[in-house]
Amino acid sequence: MNSALVVIDVQESFRQRADWAAVSDPGIATKVNRLVEHTRAGGDLVVWVLHSDPGTGTVFDPANGHVRLIEGLEPAADEPVITKTSHNAFTTTNLQQLLTTRGIREVVVCGIRTEQCCETTTRVAADLGYDVVFVTDATATHPVEHRDAPPGRSLAEILADPRTLSTDAVIARTEYALAGRFARVTSVEELTGS
Repeated sequence: MNSALVVIDVQESFRQRADWAAVSDPGIATKVNRLVEHTRAGGDLVVWVLHSDPGTGTVFDPANGHVRLIEGLEPAADEPVITKTSHNAFTTTNLQQLLTTRGIREVVVCGIRTEQCCETTTRVAADLGYDVVFVTDATATHPVEHRDAPPGRSLAEILADPRTLSTDAVIARTEYALAGRFARVTSVEELTGS
């Protein structure tokens, strides 16, 4: 075992938000499960990461009950489940220690959001010296508003704004930013052979 699949924030919190209606892949759990099965079959480690914002009253506040994996995802008894409070899966967790003690040299990244927690984790992992594989089609994201957009707009207003980046544009930008610099960018099919 020298590889770890890191499943980032594929959690119910996101499905509780209005922008879930515009998510790039509402069936992301199916692709994540394919990666999980492939990883387990190879004898490698699966690490589950959840995002938590305690005391905020949001869907990421564990007190509201949504900081849990999306239905259909189930960690095995020996697979670590860690909770982070930062955008990347390293800074506020023991992920690096966990990987180091198990001799992990390669990190395979999937999850929600492509350009946020997944990309940030990928960059940090690369900086820490890991070989990183970014499985783009096993990530999901939402349209991204322009930096000058007024706060509190409805999803319809966000989608109607020509300055809003589409999910396809967000994903493409992430691939351009990561490929050859921070990670090998691939797909579920390329990685699993099925």
